[in-house]
Amino acid sequence: MKKIKILIIIFCLLTVPMTVRAINLGFDLVKDSAEKGGYNSATNETSLAENVGFIINIILSFIGVIFTGLTVYAGVLWMTAKGEESQIEKAKKILSGSIIGLFITLAAYSITNYIIPLILTKV
Repeated sequence: MKKIKILIIIFCLLTVPMTVRAINLGFDLVKDSAEKGGYNSATNETSLAENVGFIINIILSFIGVIFTGLTVYAGVLWMTAKGEESQIEKAKKILSGSIIGLFITLAAYSITNYIIPLILTKV
């Protein structure tokens, strides 16, 4: 019992959020450079490609969450089937469909994260 308590205490201590002391990456220098160059440093203008890429990333992230939820649902369905073949087959179909969908989503996400920056550098 003591070992379990000690492990729980160690786990809690290791997972407690620690303060982060971030370094200054020079964003104030960029702001000053923009002002010296005659640009408005407070602008938040984005291009159409950036907006489209942002929306695509949000949609693909949401789809990834849906497929992950379907995978968990299929696993629970399979575990609670109690030997019923119809339930097991249903769980297998959901699981295979969600895995295929997850791979397609990951591929689309990877392609998007590769192509959108290329478009942004050419615009």
